[in-house]
Amino acid sequence: MPRRPLELPALTEVGRFMAVGGVSTTVAFLIFNLLLHGFNPSGDAPLSGHPITAYVIANTVGMVISYELSRSWAFRHRPPRHADGGRTAYVVINVVTMSLPVCCLWFSRSVLGLESPLADNLSANVIGLAGGLVARFYLFRRFVFHRPISLVEIYDDPEEVQSPVQL
Repeated sequence: MPRRPLELPALTEVGRFMAVGGVSTTVAFLIFNLLLHGFNPSGDAPLSGHPITAYVIANTVGMVISYELSRSWAFRHRPPRHADGGRTAYVVINVVTMSLPVCCLWFSRSVLGLESPLADNLSANVIGLAGGLVARFYLFRRFVFHRPISLVEIYDDPEEVQSPVQL
């Protein structure tokens, strides 16, 4: 009987993905608020009045952290589908899915006229991020990190994989 590849249970993989997302989102959240709103009472911030630019910069840093943690921990049992380790597909997916929170932030600011730290964070980092998170999990598993390969798929003779490997 052919052996199935070693796979983490889906719930474990989802948990790891969420933990990686939590770390990278926290970093991006802090950078976004520092750039846009500052952390002092006077409200001086480097990108005050430029919410989209602040969001893109913060989430680019978060994306780098997310890739490294995803590759080394959350999806380490899944070989990348591409020669570059999946980096190009990862960046493309992140840029595309970043459009949802950016659109929510733009809508909140430009259409609704809400320009507070609470409105910015609710629109971009809660509403927009939730939709992007679901899309990224599916797309990463589908296009960046392939399912584990079984020994049966590597060897022509399935009988070779019936005996355990001796070290």
